Amino acid sequence: MEQSLEHLITELPNLLLFLVIVGTLLTIGKGADILVEEAVDLSKKWGVPKVLIGATIVSLGTTLPEAVVSVLAAFKGMPDLALGNAVGSIICDTGLILGLAAIISPLPLNRKMVNRQGWLQFGAGCLLVVGCLPFSSLSLKTIFEAGGQLPQFLGFIFLILLAAYLWFTIRWSTSSETETEEPEIDHGSSTILALMKLVFGIALVVISSWILIPAIREAAGRINVPQSIIAATLVAFGTSLPELVTAVTAARKGHGELAIGNVIGADILNVLFVAGASAAITSGGLIAPPHFFKLLFPAMLFVLLVFRIGIFFSGTAFKRPFGFVLVSAYIIVTVFSYMMK
Repeated sequence: MEQSLEHLITELPNLLLFLVIVGTLLTIGKGADILVEEAVDLSKKWGVPKVLIGATIVSLGTTLPEAVVSVLAAFKGMPDLALGNAVGSIICDTGLILGLAAIISPLPLNRKMVNRQGWLQFGAGCLLVVGCLPFSSLSLKTIFEAGGQLPQFLGFIFLILLAAYLWFTIRWSTSSETETEEPEIDHGSSTILALMKLVFGIALVVISSWILIPAIREAAGRINVPQSIIAATLVAFGTSLPELVTAVTAARKGHGELAIGNVIGADILNVLFVAGASAAITSGGLIAPPHFFKLLFPAMLFVLLVFRIGIFFSGTAFKRPFGFVLVSAYIIVTVFSYMMK
């Protein structure tokens, strides 16, 4: 069946191929929306406090598209696509999504949360870059010529760190907020119906990703652009649609702290969950071609650093000027990605 799908995709004209990619990205976003909505609904039915829902289910749900696409790409022998999606999603989340949210409205800051989680966000980005460095080489200068690699054993370490991060997040949340929060219990609709919708959302994400990956491979071959570049731009934008919708909606409704929290959590999970799981299932690890070290990694660290500087110089809200800087950085990286192909 997989060979039949790939044969069908290779026969598509360029316009239809582009529409398939766009359509599957939109379907992935819709599947993630259903997944998060029904997961939250189930949590309410089971009496789980909202703060725990946000700290675990929502952040994992909005990152699921990136994880599924990257893991399937790694499984199908395209590790550079898997890593490109993870890195590109961090750039998109922090540069475009957080930047747009700040431009729409200055984002209120919970400084205790932002300083604690924000440093974890920046540390996760640095950890990913360091993990891809070829320390076995005689000179790190080779990264600009031969690239690097995220080894399989580091993938397992990232997953262990993911479990620790979720455990500490739940512990911090319960100690600081749930003492005054009563669990919100919903007995309105059927639990079985919610479970069926949850499974449907997961199926949408998985099936759409299964179609998307060979379509990306075919498109990359036709326009002579590396798969990792398409993954770091077009695919990363598509799989970040849940975070985009969440952040923009939260900013428009005056709940900007939710936008910041969602992006910080998504960035951490893109390293520990998306890159970690993808590397763990690949015996050779995830390949980081030279343009990762020339452009994508520096761009990722730049947007994370701008965010940290913005937090440092902001008082009670993340200001609009930093939003414009982040969006500009995202646009520049996207343009240069295709110029440096």
